[in-house]
Amino acid sequence: MEVRNVVIIGSGPAGLTACIYAARANLKPLCIEGFNAGGLIPGGQLMFTTDVENYPGFPEKVTGQELMQRFRDQAEHQGTEIITADVTKVDLSERPFKIWVGDGAEPTFATTVIIATGARANYLGLPSEHVLKNKGVSACAVCDGALFRGQPVAVVGGGDTAMEEASYLSGLCSDVTLIHRRDDFRASKAMQNRVIANPKISILRSHEVREVKDVSEDRVTAIEVEDTKSGTSKVIPVSALFVAIGHTPMSELFVGQVDLHPNGYIKTVPGTTQTSVPGVFAAGDVQDWVFRQAVTAAGTGCMAALEAERYLSLAGGAH
Repeated sequence: MEVRNVVIIGSGPAGLTACIYAARANLKPLCIEGFNAGGLIPGGQLMFTTDVENYPGFPEKVTGQELMQRFRDQAEHQGTEIITADVTKVDLSERPFKIWVGDGAEPTFATTVIIATGARANYLGLPSEHVLKNKGVSACAVCDGALFRGQPVAVVGGGDTAMEEASYLSGLCSDVTLIHRRDDFRASKAMQNRVIANPKISILRSHEVREVKDVSEDRVTAIEVEDTKSGTSKVIPVSALFVAIGHTPMSELFVGQVDLHPNGYIKTVPGTTQTSVPGVFAAGDVQDWVFRQAVTAAGTGCMAALEAERYLSLAGGAH
């Protein structure tokens, strides 16, 4: 029975950085990069991002696809074995850990596991929104806000994230319209007060986005919103729509295997990537709902690989 030193599940910035560090430590890592689980593809959320301007080392910006290809090439160059398939089941209840890949009947065995399956942004589900994703429709103001500097934009959502996105965008854009489907916000009072006091942010309560225009122009030119009380509609000219209605962590495989927060994100010991199961580590957006940036995900991927190496040395060393 072959037992791998470390199996890394996921291939975004966290997973591939873990691969690079684990391979350099001669742990001979196996990366199961995914195929299409939960709507994500190998490379994670950055594969749906056009221009990345905030990843260090790329002053001329880089596409999300190119950045992730560079991560992947580096991981392979260092000695990572990569399988393009989805993990269908795990058993983390005993050692060695068992991981089932694709349709395979036999599991892969591992001494340590790094979970880096990421999270997916929640969207409204409008056909026009889907077509214009990354063409003015975004789920990350920090990632894409600067592309619409000096232009009018809209944010949809009612929680702290929506308030933070609106506040952030107000420092870049000409004006921000915050749209919420209810009268009451879920956001903290302090966040609400900051947004209400901001002269560049106008708030539409009890409104829902019905359509993102204009698919025919292949870019966002406006949004159509409906007043949920009166049923009347109006069109608001904007250059971008930022959807801030939450993310869903890709943690379904690990329910009952490791401890999760109530919101579904994997619990890690603060300051580490250690989960509730010794030898199992979690990195990137599957355990981080606060920062959600490529550079922070890469940082936790590095941490997870170093912690896995340390765990293996204490358990008798890698093979």
